[in-house]
Amino acid sequence: MRRFFMRMIMIVSLLSLMFPKVGQSVETISISAHNAILMEQQSGRVIFEKDAHERRPIASITKVMTALIAIENGNLKDKVTVSERAIHTEGSSIYLERGEKMSLEDLIYGLMLRSGNDAAVAIAEHIGGSVEGFVFLMNEKAEYLGMTNTNFKNPHGLDEDGHYSSAYDIAILMRYAMENELFRKISGTEHYQSENRSYRWNNKNKLLTRYYDYCTGGKTGYTRSAGRTLVTTAEKDNLALISVTLNAPDDWNDHRNLFDWGYEHYDLVLLEKKGARTFTADEVKITAYIENDVVYPLLEEEKSNLTKHVYLHRESTEDVIGKIVYSLQSEPILEVPVYAKEERETSLSNRIIETIKRILWLDQHG
Repeated sequence: MRRFFMRMIMIVSLLSLMFPKVGQSVETISISAHNAILMEQQSGRVIFEKDAHERRPIASITKVMTALIAIENGNLKDKVTVSERAIHTEGSSIYLERGEKMSLEDLIYGLMLRSGNDAAVAIAEHIGGSVEGFVFLMNEKAEYLGMTNTNFKNPHGLDEDGHYSSAYDIAILMRYAMENELFRKISGTEHYQSENRSYRWNNKNKLLTRYYDYCTGGKTGYTRSAGRTLVTTAEKDNLALISVTLNAPDDWNDHRNLFDWGYEHYDLVLLEKKGARTFTADEVKITAYIENDVVYPLLEEEKSNLTKHVYLHRESTEDVIGKIVYSLQSEPILEVPVYAKEERETSLSNRIIETIKRILWLDQHG
């Protein structure tokens, strides 16, 4: 098979011509939390952190993972039979009764809005076959997401040796979870009534229901060991942010201050529009394609320091023929693949995987 000699062509253009130069200093922000992070949701850029990688107990924000596993692996219409173990789980509860049958969907709402520990155990036993089996799925997902400072021991977050995470890892988890439409809906629901109850559940997340107009969801937590823990999301002017605080005595104000700080100092900047682009390599024009709009949160003073490097393969048999690398002060911050075709064919392996997924779904829902 003929080998193609791959030549890398670098085209450098300063984006400073695109943005006005505005000098503005960014002050640090004072918060009560021992650990905190503020992340932009679309790009994953960390725009503020305080000991964000330290391993700590996380209390009920554990339930973000529990809800996500249930949504991704369960049938929401399934009737879950509540066990003895579930009803005797200590802490916050939705007051399930032994032998009660509640839909998986209602249990997830009870888990997220009322932080029901009994709901967490009922979900775990139903999805994982046992609490221990479900915890295995939680840790498997954490590893997949790159949550390197996380280990789960239970589905509810009650204090237990070896159960921990970090502010950064929870932000990674929340960023992924918010891509799921159903999770996003449940996380942002203020009130919900189960078909098993004559009263509605009110969301404990007061940032969503009372304190912050731009809040779109989140999860509260508290144990004696963890202190107050909180993960919330907010969106303003198309800038979506994720805030996580651990052991924060004044967490509501911490989150409001973090969000306000982020919205005051950062803009979501469109760097590239999706679609066809013409690049020049050794005086030869090459038409390539950007799959999605490229956006990134930037400070005003960063806009004038941003550079773009385009690397192209002159000859390639692959769909990806190059990449665009954005840098700030010579430090790469973002890579964007460049494709040869606007509409790329799905690979055989991906088609097989999608076929298996459809078969499993039909088997589960049929």
